[in-house]
Amino acid sequence: MVAYKSSADVPIDRRRLVVGVFNAALLAGAGLAGAGTKAQFAPNTASHRTGRMPEAMSLNGVRFIDVDGLKLRYLRSEGEGGIPVLLTSPWPESLFAFRHVWPVLSAEAPLVALDLPGFGHSEGRPALMSPKAMGAFLPKILAALGVERVHAVGPDVGTSALLFAAGWYPKLFESLVVGSGATDASLTTGGLRNIIDAPSTKAFEGGSGEDFASGSINRMMAGRPDPDVLNDYKAGSTGRRFIDAMAYVRNYPGDLAELHARLPSIRTPVLSIWGAHDPIVPASNADALDKKLPRTRSVLLDSGHFVWEDQAEQYAAAVRDWIRGGYRDA
Repeated sequence: MVAYKSSADVPIDRRRLVVGVFNAALLAGAGLAGAGTKAQFAPNTASHRTGRMPEAMSLNGVRFIDVDGLKLRYLRSEGEGGIPVLLTSPWPESLFAFRHVWPVLSAEAPLVALDLPGFGHSEGRPALMSPKAMGAFLPKILAALGVERVHAVGPDVGTSALLFAAGWYPKLFESLVVGSGATDASLTTGGLRNIIDAPSTKAFEGGSGEDFASGSINRMMAGRPDPDVLNDYKAGSTGRRFIDAMAYVRNYPGDLAELHARLPSIRTPVLSIWGAHDPIVPASNADALDKKLPRTRSVLLDSGHFVWEDQAEQYAAAVRDWIRGGYRDA
């Protein structure tokens, strides 16, 4: 891997994009203002390409929709027209994990952010708490939302679910953006590996789900969410919700082995974005996708696990360029 400052600086290998730090000119081209990890648009500046105005996420904008008897939380942008982008919540966060990238992407396409069943503030059921089952359920969610085809962005737990779904239902997906989610259970480390390998969840049941969630964020996130956002994350793990969500990753060994066998048949273009210093899902998890997916590229950013938060500008620019048409060359 070779770090570079701008996508124009080096020839691009069709399989892997290795990104160090995007320079100021590239970020300005994305409509981003300022430095640091938070992606923000200059106020009242429309995208030169689409004419759309950037939007900010609002805690007051969330809605719930009934899907197969479950109340699922989601948030839509105001823009219409073009292929929409579905963003699925990482664990133990919620759909507000995308608050920093939302302004960038809302200027490009209609957006729908979703708390996956059993995660964030969406209801769940035990039968859905595995990558394979979640992937099979996604078409029902898209149908309920009235969406026929999407670019789907699903970091963390969304990675494996989206890959299963794209393999089974390719007509629903224009492209995928995944990453920071295990592709091989044996390549997980740290606390995630402990959850997967534990004989049961009993050892974790004495603690508070809110403390598990906030502790994970405090240990692995370089920045700190605003209090309202952190409270939203914690509320999504209250009671037994964090413990119950463990079932999803505890199903990784069997489900990811099956996913490996399916990867060569997935024709949907896939961009995977990884943190070079991820303490629980090392970037070596990208190898399976790079080697087996027919149409893929991967991006390595100077970050820990929460790439979409800690390197939001780079993450947003990578997704923006992908949905603008980069996926067609994969």
